[in-house]
Amino acid sequence: MEWNLVCRNYWKGALVQSFYMLGVFAGAIILGGLADKIGRKTVFCWSALLQLLFGVLVAFIPEYWIFSAFTFLYGMFGSAGAFIPAFVLTMEIVGPSKRTKCSVAFHCCFSFGMMCVAVWGAIISDKTILQVVYGLHSLILIPHLWIMDESPRWLYGQGRVKDAVQIVQKALKFNKSDIVLDTAEYVSKAKAERFFQKKTTVAKTKAGTLELFKTPHIRNMSIIMCICWFANSLVYYGLTLSSGKMEGNPYIIIAVFSLVDIPSYLMVFYFLDIWGRRLFISIAMLIGGTACVIAAFLPEGATVTTVIIVIGKLFIAASFAIAYNYSCELFPTVVRNTALGLGSMFARLSGALTPLITLLESFDAKIPAITFGVFALVSGFLCMFLPETMNKPLPESIEDGENFGKGDTLFSTCFRKKAKKPYTGDEDEEATQSMVVNSAAVSS
Repeated sequence: MEWNLVCRNYWKGALVQSFYMLGVFAGAIILGGLADKIGRKTVFCWSALLQLLFGVLVAFIPEYWIFSAFTFLYGMFGSAGAFIPAFVLTMEIVGPSKRTKCSVAFHCCFSFGMMCVAVWGAIISDKTILQVVYGLHSLILIPHLWIMDESPRWLYGQGRVKDAVQIVQKALKFNKSDIVLDTAEYVSKAKAERFFQKKTTVAKTKAGTLELFKTPHIRNMSIIMCICWFANSLVYYGLTLSSGKMEGNPYIIIAVFSLVDIPSYLMVFYFLDIWGRRLFISIAMLIGGTACVIAAFLPEGATVTTVIIVIGKLFIAASFAIAYNYSCELFPTVVRNTALGLGSMFARLSGALTPLITLLESFDAKIPAITFGVFALVSGFLCMFLPETMNKPLPESIEDGENFGKGDTLFSTCFRKKAKKPYTGDEDEEATQSMVVNSAAVSS
C-alpha cells in the first residue's frame, strides 16, 4: 500500500505512530483497571488473542484512516493489554530478591524483539508480508492460556483463598519443596482478617483509579510516577525516532539502538539492588536529560553527537526499566495493575506526542532535544521525593499503601543517620508462604 506520505502528507506518517501510542494510552486506562477487577491472566489472554488478530489484519488494510484505526486497536491490546498484566503478575509471584531479575528479563525480551524488527525488515522487502510476520509473533503468547496461573495475590484480594493456596502449593511442588500449606488455616486467617478489617475489605472491592488520588501520600506518589512515565517515554521514543535520521543503513541503526538497551538492563540488574530504586532512577534520568540538552547544541551527524545520543539512550532505557519495577513496588496490590496502567497511560500519551514534537524541528532543530531533556531533568529531580522500596514487602491494602514509606525521601535518607539491617535473602522463603495472606512476611 502506497499513500504518498511526502510533502503535504508528511504529517500523516507521524500521525499513524501517534494513533498506535493513543491505542496503548486507551488500553492502559481500560484494560489496566479491568485487570484489577477480573484478573491479570484473563486480560492478558484475551489481549494476546486480539493482538494476534489485529497484528495480521492491519497488513491488509488499503485505506489510510481505517489502517490508523486498526493500528490504534493493535496498540491497545498489545503493549497495554498483554504486556502490563503479564509484568504485574510476574512481579506479584516472586520474592523481593527476584523482582529485579524478572524486570530485567522482561525488558531484555523487549530489546530482542526490537532487534527482530530490524532483522525481518532487512530480509523481507514486501511490506504486507513483513507486517504479517510481525503480527504472527503473537502466536507465542497463546499457550499461556494453559501454562500460566493467575496471580495468588490477586486471588487472595478477591477472597479466593483456596485457589491462591493451590497455585502456591503447585509452585512449591514444582520447586521440589517439602513445604505443605494448610488450606483450612489460610482460609480461617482470611475470614478473621475480613471480620476485623471490614473497611479495608470494602476498599479492596471498590478500588480503582480514583483510589490513587484520594489519600495524600498515594496521590503524591501517583503524580510523581505519572510525570516520570511521561518523561521516560518522551525521551526514549524521541531518541529512537531520531535514530531514523542518522546516516547509514536504517535497519542496522535500529538494531544497534536496540542493542544499546541490553547494557542498560545489565546495569539495572547489577546495581538496582545495591543503589536502590529511587537513587538509580533519579541519576539515570538526570544523565539522560543532560545528554539530550547537550546533543541539541552539537552539530548534527557528528560522531560526538551520536555518542552523546547513545549515552542518553543508555540511561533513559535504564530509567524506563526501573519505572516498571518501581511502580509495582510502590502501590498496593488492590490498585497495582491500575497504577502501572496509569503510568503506562501517561507514557503512551507522551509517546503519541513524540512524533509531533519532532516535527517542531522545522522551526528550530534544537527544540525537540531540549524539550526531551528538560522533561527528563524535572522528572529525575521529582523522583528523589519518592520512598525507597528495595527489599521491602509489597503493600496490600490502600491503608498499607498510604503508610508505606511516609516521610522517606532521598534527602531525609541522606541526613538521617540510621543503621541499616543487611538483607539476608531469607525473606523469599517466607514470602512464598505469605503470598496467600494479607501481606508478605518479609524481614528487612
